[in-house]
Amino acid sequence: MPRGDKDAYTDKQKRKAEHIEESYEERGVPKKTAEARAWATVNKESGGGNKSGSGCGKPDNHSASSRGGRANASGSAEQRSAAARKGWVTRRKKQSA
Repeated sequence: MPRGDKDAYTDKQKRKAEHIEESYEERGVPKKTAEARAWATVNKESGGGNKSGSGCGKPDNHSASSRGGRANASGSAEQRSAAARKGWVTRRKKQSA
């Protein structure tokens, strides 16, 4: 099988990669980079192409895609900085007590 051939992937994996690629392109990532990242995500989650003989495939691990957007969801830089200062003060108080 030539390098880059996607025949070994299931239809679901191909759809997933396409959806991830579109998401990256919407965020301004170049098409070639978006495609590479999408397939890297699919490979990380499912361990590569699953279409082979009959047999049980491994369950998918969604840790790679579940991380998406976490940094922005945690608030602005000022809010994160304030939370870090507050935590530092709290830890310092607990150490002296």
